[in-house]
Amino acid sequence: MAAGKQTDVRRYPGFFPITILCLVMLYAPLIIVMVYSFNDSVSIINWGGVSLRWYDDVFNGIESAKFKEAAWNSLTIAVMAAIASTMIATAAAVGMIRGGSFRGKSLCFGLISLPLMVPEIVTAVATLIFFSAIGFTRGYTSILVAHIVFCIPFAYLPIAARLQGIESVYEQAALDLYATRAQAFWQVLMPLMLPGIISGFLLAFIISLDDFIITNFVKGAGIETLPTAIFGSVKQGIKPNIMALSTLMLLVSIVFVTVSYFVGKSGTKSSR
Repeated sequence: MAAGKQTDVRRYPGFFPITILCLVMLYAPLIIVMVYSFNDSVSIINWGGVSLRWYDDVFNGIESAKFKEAAWNSLTIAVMAAIASTMIATAAAVGMIRGGSFRGKSLCFGLISLPLMVPEIVTAVATLIFFSAIGFTRGYTSILVAHIVFCIPFAYLPIAARLQGIESVYEQAALDLYATRAQAFWQVLMPLMLPGIISGFLLAFIISLDDFIITNFVKGAGIETLPTAIFGSVKQGIKPNIMALSTLMLLVSIVFVTVSYFVGKSGTKSSR
């Protein structure tokens, strides 16, 4: 092989069928749920024609009040958790990347990244034990606190990636022009970081909105979010309205992830 020549993995034997198999395993269940959410039949197996009756049932059916309350809880918790985690992640990114070398820097980075590597069930159990040990009542607030902590590394990644792409010469030029450090941060660095901050906020929001495992452990009695409400309904049997609700959540997730991707991408282009 010639030096510097890149290898095209698409030419490897079996690459294409393995890729198709992986895509089918990942997305076929989602597609099936989306298709059958438009099924007119009460059966989740037999096709009875195209209808929007189950989407109407989500908003006006017997369980609509429960779903609306759960949706409100999910939305408010996700917004507050995303705001708080993004603020903390922004401060952490500035300290880690612009703070220079300091003792324990590698340890701090490991602690920030730890929730990404630890299985979520372990985090959920540890959080539950911690709340029980300090006598923290489980409910709306416990979900919010757990989500803030869990979302910090997800918000940190795009913010840190954005900040690493910003050269320090911009801040140095502002300081040379007699700006204070606060002015250099708010008027120079912050606008340049904004695409990464928005991307981190959106990612943290969708992580919080879709979380089930941690929420199910720390939510306590009498409080539900959309994922836990869906799980509670599924335990009584899978109904077509659950497929419609799941499809709506999936579409919301796709929209936010897509917006986060393009915001981060536009920020990268503008810095070049």
